[in-house]
Formats: sequence, structure tokens, C-alpha cells
Amino acid sequence: MYTESEGKQEACEERKSRFVSLIRQLSHTMRGFKLKDRCKTTQVHAYNPSETSTSSKLGNYPTINSILAESAVSLSTADSFLPYGLPRTHLFEPPVELCLKSVDFVDSLTELYCKVQMTQDFDKSLVYLEQYALLYSLGDPKLLRRCLQSSRQHAVDVHSKVVLSAWLRFERREDELVGSSALDCIGRVVECPKSALVHGYVPNSAFDHCQCHEISNFDGNNTFLSSEKGAGIVCFYIGNEEVNCIRGKIAALSGPLKSMLYGDFIESDRERIDFTHIGISVDGMRAVDFFSRTRRLDSYPPNILLELLSFANRFCCEEMKSASDCYMASLVSDIDEALLLIDYALEERAHLLVASCLQLMLRELPGYLYNPKVINTFCSSEARERLATVGQASFLLYYFLSQVAIEDNMMSKVTVMLLERLKECASERWQKALALHQLGCVFLERNDYKEAQHSFEMAIEAGHVYSVVGVARTKFKQGQRFLAFELINGIILMYKPTGWMYQERSLYSLGKQKILDVNDATRLDPTLSFPYKYRAIVMVEESQIEAAIVEINRIVGFKVSPDCLELRAWCSIALEDYQSAIRDIRALLTLEPNYMMFHGKMRADHLVELLSLHVQPWSPADCWMQLYDRWSSVDDIGSLAVIHQMLINDPGRSILRFRQSLLLLRLNCQKAAMRSLRLARNHSTSSDEMLVYEGWILYDTGHREVALAKAEESISLRRSFEAFFLKAYTLADATLDSESSAYVIQLLEEALKCPSDGLRKGQALNNLGSIYVDCNKLDLAADCYVSALEIKHTRAHQGLARVYHLKNDRKAAYEEMTKLIDKAQNKASAYEKRSEYCDRDMANSDLSMATVLDPLRTYPYRYRAAVLMDDQRETEAVEELTRAVSFKPDLQMLNLRAAFHESMTDFSRALQDSEAALCLDPNHKDTLDLYSRTRIQALKNT
Repeated sequence: MYTESEGKQEACEERKSRFVSLIRQLSHTMRGFKLKDRCKTTQVHAYNPSETSTSSKLGNYPTINSILAESAVSLSTADSFLPYGLPRTHLFEPPVELCLKSVDFVDSLTELYCKVQMTQDFDKSLVYLEQYALLYSLGDPKLLRRCLQSSRQHAVDVHSKVVLSAWLRFERREDELVGSSALDCIGRVVECPKSALVHGYVPNSAFDHCQCHEISNFDGNNTFLSSEKGAGIVCFYIGNEEVNCIRGKIAALSGPLKSMLYGDFIESDRERIDFTHIGISVDGMRAVDFFSRTRRLDSYPPNILLELLSFANRFCCEEMKSASDCYMASLVSDIDEALLLIDYALEERAHLLVASCLQLMLRELPGYLYNPKVINTFCSSEARERLATVGQASFLLYYFLSQVAIEDNMMSKVTVMLLERLKECASERWQKALALHQLGCVFLERNDYKEAQHSFEMAIEAGHVYSVVGVARTKFKQGQRFLAFELINGIILMYKPTGWMYQERSLYSLGKQKILDVNDATRLDPTLSFPYKYRAIVMVEESQIEAAIVEINRIVGFKVSPDCLELRAWCSIALEDYQSAIRDIRALLTLEPNYMMFHGKMRADHLVELLSLHVQPWSPADCWMQLYDRWSSVDDIGSLAVIHQMLINDPGRSILRFRQSLLLLRLNCQKAAMRSLRLARNHSTSSDEMLVYEGWILYDTGHREVALAKAEESISLRRSFEAFFLKAYTLADATLDSESSAYVIQLLEEALKCPSDGLRKGQALNNLGSIYVDCNKLDLAADCYVSALEIKHTRAHQGLARVYHLKNDRKAAYEEMTKLIDKAQNKASAYEKRSEYCDRDMANSDLSMATVLDPLRTYPYRYRAAVLMDDQRETEAVEELTRAVSFKPDLQMLNLRAAFHESMTDFSRALQDSEAALCLDPNHKDTLDLYSRTRIQALKNT
């Protein structure tokens, strides 16, 4: 990484002079404007929002206020906006991925599916956790959530249920919802905090409705009478007060008490026994007496319940301890109580109370991650051992904690400590490999190269080949370029080459070999962003800025990321195209609100302020017009930028946050989309609006029925477009019969009667047209699409083309899709769809263009493979799919390749692909049928 100190050493004077020029220019331009008042957050360079004191961090860096005092002249040059110069290739490198990464992903999927099938049901929870770790590299939130849900479904012990339920909550980040409680429940057993405290294996009920209001971990009305072995009264005195108890009842509580009261001890002959120094109060002893008579716990305060726990431990009263433990666990209701009780619970080894306290702590993450009490509970080796004594320390627990810490602050000491504990809990090879690899990544980020190298080497010994990338990187950082090159070169020679191998080797190659490696990386895996960035920066160094932007556009067109948007903005500034630069910076701020530009030296939002002085300002009305134009031209990044500007002026506008989330989902930025949805919910001005956004959050995280209930509740409060639309969309997600379709149509018609803007009404008309098509009401569908187009919903061209196609007018369908291609900024899906309405040669041309624009779209590969198969070019057909599967192991492509292998009577490979596909979706019917057939054939051939 390009660190702050290196920046000071390499370019301090140049940076300062350019920055002075920039501010002088701004001062001259602004004249009457009070730039000082707009820039009162003085720190521009090396900004870190976690630092509380900035003055001591600035060193010799210039600040806006300090330079304004020197402002006298004006310069007109793009260099003024580039105080750190143009990007340089030696300052960029791809990060070492934090996840498990297999050199043969399909083979790993196959092995994992077989492992799931061979494992006993009540032992499957940990196998699904392994599946989560393996599939993490795919970056599919829905797939990962399903893994966690399966792991929770098959969990047996309370500890695993508590951790997995908290993890599922964390993935939805409910902690960011204003007014939410850690113990809020969505109504399903799989995430219910109370259900998590119930031991047992009940996999079939995991997705059922929970009974939160009925569940009680301790039923105070149950009464169990012990057999009375003696009816005499025994008096226990504590200080000057006495508590009379039934001797036989107290004796029945445990063996030690029975021996004391009826055995050879002197107390057996006494009617008064001194309990002054036992550690129990008079009220506590009365509670013991009450429990001994009734086997019930009354509504005692926590201090009395803790005394009962202590007494039960001292005298081995297991039934009373269990009852007290269970009852206290049910009473822990907030994080403060959990932090207060956790030490008592651990000291008394109250397993369920510890679990209940841990549950509150885990469900409050990441907010309480750095709380001293939380750190003391989890982070040290002694803390882990203490948790282990009550069965509350596990690989699962520390896997969750370490992922939270990595996401929050990868370089923190807490992250290192949690990963160290994860390593201590690891028992299986994959667990050791994961813990050691992630520890190596964190040490690498902290510039602790020797520790990083050691961790990576141990991960390799645990079977994780990809960790060789970490070893090579640490050697390179320590000046051993040749050794790093040899390490990666050895991997390329030993295994089937993949894109990441050539990408990594390019860091250590020299001359022409470097660019050859970068190009090979793209050829094998066109989804890797670093090669595009590298080639673009080389062009920048050769003063080919326009060509560099074209290169970056190739990756941004299908895979949006802050670093690529930053690089494109950097190039736009160099061309003095400030409007384009602002667009990209606003878009990346939508993805990462605290993003730092220029290798972490300048806040992106500050740069937007500076650049905005050199472009025409937009009024609120201008912004709405710009948004309509960009939305209608399918310019999602441009639309994001406009909405970001509108939110600066009106940050509490929830409907804009919602629009933002829709765009982010289109761009496959789900994490950012969910954050926007949460902000929309938090800024809602009415209950009905809040319910709609909560419904979308639940729908997008797989809770369809709960989302539907939210929509219905919102409609009951107020009939609104968004509530009807949510209900219709949620119902349409299921397979619709004629009756259900009619109901969805009715809901969409009701939505269109409610006030809304053209952007949303266009979407509703488009959806309504789709339902009409499914019902074979083509004329009504065409009317909907035409109406949508009249309000500039450009995507309706696709629906209208489908109507023409169903009316056997392929020419009109083709022309309609051509109109969409002409209008849309993002054209890949349009080319793909147009291919359905033309002959084979033209279809191949369109699909080739779709692949160039978006290599992640799988239909073009499947189509080309099917054509090759029809032409009896079987080997080429399989190779077409194999090339795509190597960087996108998609269910449909694996299923098709398995079918090809079956038709070629290669049943072993067909079986392998079927198993890999089922690892991604165990309920996929076509693959299950294929798997069943090929398994029988494979057995016959053995």
C-alpha cells in the first residue's frame, strides 16, 4: 500500500506547491464566497474518521485554512486538482483475498456436496459453515445467507443456535435500524432469540413461525414434589435471623445436603445450623426453602437468583442450578444486563445464562465490538478458556466475531486477537487454513511482513494453496522480487492456470512479460479488476488519458467498484472533465460514504466540493430533470450521482434513499443497497412508509412472507403506491396461477391509482405488462409497455419486443430491442435479448457483444455451447462452458455441462458437475434428475 509516510517522502514539495496553486485558484474564482466557512473541517490529507485529534496528525501537510492565508494569484490547470499527481503503476496492487480460494473450485464443490450427503443430520451444521467459507469468494449474499440458515437449521446445541441467529441478524444489519432492539424477532424460528436458547435438534421447524410470546425458558407454574424422607424441621440461622426449612426437602436437593443432614456429619443431629458464612442471605435461603418445597422459582430479583446459583454450585444442587440458570437466562433483556451478568454467569458456570448474555452481546455487534467488557470477554486466550469451561467457545463463535472485526477495521488490534483465538479453536484442516490465511492478510495490511509470511506458510501446510499469494507478496515487500516470481510461477506450472495466478505473477514480472501476464489474467478471468486498472494506468503514464478511460469503462460497465470509479475520476480530472469526475466520485461515495481519494490522502467529499466550483450548479428542479434523463437512458451510475447530489441538499428524503437502493441493486451492489434501504427506513416520516421499507429489507434478505405482512399492514394504515407495489412484487415472486395473476394485476392497478412519480409508475406499468404477457393478454400488455415508454421508462422496449415476438413479428421485436440499444448506456442485457429475435449469425454477433460488455452474463456461453453441441462439436461445446465456469461457477452452466457429459457417456464428469451444481442449489429439480440418472450409470460402469 502507498502509506502516508511514503507520500511525504516522495512528493511533499510537489504536492504542497500544487495544493497551494489549487487553493489560490479557488480563492480567485470564489472572490465573494466564504470558502473558509465552507471548509471548517481543516484536515484534507490523511483523514481518518476514527481519530479524535487531528492537529497532531497533520504533520507538514497543508490545510485549506493555512493555505487560504497565502492566496493571491490564480492558476488555470487540471494539475491543481491533482496534488498527488497522476496514478502510477508501482503504487497499485490487488489485495490478497481474505477468503478460502480453491485452485479447482468445481472439485471443491463436489467434495463438499458429498461431505454433506455423508454426514449425519445432527452433525451437518459445521459442514454448512464450511460451505459458507468456500462460497464466500463468489460474493453472492443470497447464497451465503442460505448456508448460514442451513447451518442454523441443523444446529443442536444452544451455543451454535445463539451464534448463528446473531450472525443472520448481523447480515441484515438490523442494528442500524433506529428504534430496533437486539431481541427483536422477525417471527421465524431460524432467527428467533428465544428459540435459540432451547437445546435440541428440530430441523423441520427452523423456518416455521416462532412463538416468542408463548416461549418461556422456565415455567414457574410447574410443581414437582420430592419424596419426603424426613418431616422434621431444620433451622438455618444467618447472623441473627433464622429460616425454618423441612429437613427432608432440603436434603432432597442434592447428595451433599443429604449427607450433611442425614449422614455422619454433626449437622445431622442439630436442629439449628449456622449458615452465616456460607455466602447466602436470609432472603436467598428463603428462596432455597421455597424451591425445595415447590420446585418453583418465584419472581425474585437478580441478586437472589445469583445467590441461588452460588448455593446450588456449592452444594451440587443440579436441579435448582438448572432452574435458576434457565430462569435468569430468560430475564436478560438488554446489553447492559448482559455485560453486568456475564462474569457472574461464568464464575457460577451457568451455561444457559452465559449463552443468554452472549446472545445480547453478539446481537449488538458491531456497535459494542470495542466495549472493554466485550473485549475482556472474548479477546484474550484466558477469556477463550473461560468461555470454553461452559461450552461457549468455538470456531463458529470466533469465525463470526473475526468477520465482524475485519469488516469494521481490518487493521485493529482487536481483529488480530480475535483471529488468534480463531486459530486456537480450529481443529479441521479447512478451519486452520482459513484462520491462518486471514491472520496473514491482516498482518500484511499492518505491514508486519514476517508474521504475515509465517501465517501464510502455515496456511499452505494446512492445504490452502492460494496462500502462496500471501507468501509471494510478503517476500516482494521485503525486496525479494525474484523469489516471489518463482513462487507464483511454480503454482502456474503445477496447477491448471487461472486468472489470479497470472495477475499475481504480473506484480513480479518485468518488461513485456508484465503486460503479457496482465492480459493473460483478463483472458482467463475477465472479471478481475486489477488488470484493467493496470493497463489504464500504463496508458496514463504514456499520456493516453482518453484510452485509459475507455479501458476502465470496460470493467465499470459490468462490475462497479469504488477503486475503479476513483481511477476514472482521476483521469477525468486530468482531462479537465470535472462534470464526469464529480459523477464518478458521487457514485463511489454512494458505495463508500467515507472513501479517501489518492491512496487515502484526501476525502472524496471534499474533492467533490472543490470540483463543484468549476461546473454549472444544478437547482433541485435541474436535479430531477437530470435524474429522469439518466434513468430513462439506463445510466445507473449517472443516476446514482444525481441522487447523491439531491441527498446532500435534502438528506432526510427517504424516497431518494429508496431510489438509490434500487439503482444499487441493479449494479449488483447489495451491501450498499441494503444500507440505503435502512437509511430510507430510518428517515421515514410515517409508520406506513416505514413498514414498506422494512418489507423491502425483509424481502431482499429472503423473508418473503414477513415482507408481505409488512405490505399489508402498511396498506391498512394508508393506501400508497409503494405499499401496493411491494405486495404485488412479493406475490409475483412465486409461481402464479390464473387466480393469483389476476390478484397481482389488481394490486398493480391500485398502485397506479395512487400518487407517485413517473420513475416508479413506469416500473409498475412494466411489471403489469409482464403479468399480462404471462396471462397471454398481449394487447393489454402492449398498452402497458407503450404507456411506460411515454413516461420514458426505456426498459419497456424489452417487454414490447417480447409481445411482438409472441405475435410472430420477429422483425418488429428486433427493431424494438434496437431502440433500447440505441438509448441505453448499459446495453449488455439488450444485446442478449435481441439475439432471440434474429438468425443464428446475427444472434452470435449480439451475444459476442453481450459477452464483451458483461462477461458475467451466462446465457451467451450457454447459447454458444448449445449451438456447438447441435453441430456435433462436443469438445468445443464443453470447452466453451469450462472457460466460463472457471471464473463464474454458475448453476445453469454446471447443469448444462453435466448434460453434455451425459450425452457423451462421460458419466463420472457428469456426476461431478451435477454434485457441484447441487452444492450451489440442493433443490434444483433438473440437476437432481440428472444426478440420479448419472449416478446409476456411473455405478453400472464401476
